[in-house]
Amino acid sequence: MLKPRDLFETNELYQLLIHPSVFPYVRHKATSPEEYLFMTKQIIEEEALGKTISRTILDEWGQPIGTISLYDIQDGAGFLGTWIGAPFQGKGYNQIAKREFLSEIFFKYNFHTVFLRIRKENEKSKRASLKLQYVISANELHPTLYEEINSGEAKYDLYKIPKDLFYLVTAHEKENEEEQVI
Repeated sequence: MLKPRDLFETNELYQLLIHPSVFPYVRHKATSPEEYLFMTKQIIEEEALGKTISRTILDEWGQPIGTISLYDIQDGAGFLGTWIGAPFQGKGYNQIAKREFLSEIFFKYNFHTVFLRIRKENEKSKRASLKLQYVISANELHPTLYEEINSGEAKYDLYKIPKDLFYLVTAHEKENEEEQVI
């Protein structure tokens, strides 16, 4: 479902990125395949320096359908950024990708908190995030950070995923899955 980023997939991802339902909400807004290739190269270099962790989301046939990344890494926390191409939205890929990525972030890299900043007008992303039982609203829990992310033109809601809540929810889900098998 996830794999490290590479330069060979950039053209396919760029074609998905430029869709009008995706492009306004992505962090890296490339205006050409060449620019997206350059941006991807920078992301790969940032990951080597420990500034970013980024993966390509794949469908069941191994085709790239989006990306999931952790940015602005600092003191065991960072900001999550996810986008999935329009033809693949609403098919469950978001939940699967987040679960796999967060497991890696929390248990391989030992992060304790992942934040999400979602544009106030991006109702689709808010609904998708709030479907995940381990995501909680953080506007009031972190007022300084909330003010900081809203200091520019774009306005955001702040959410967070604490490691302990992620573990409790996913352990409970796994327990329920095992009970259903029996």
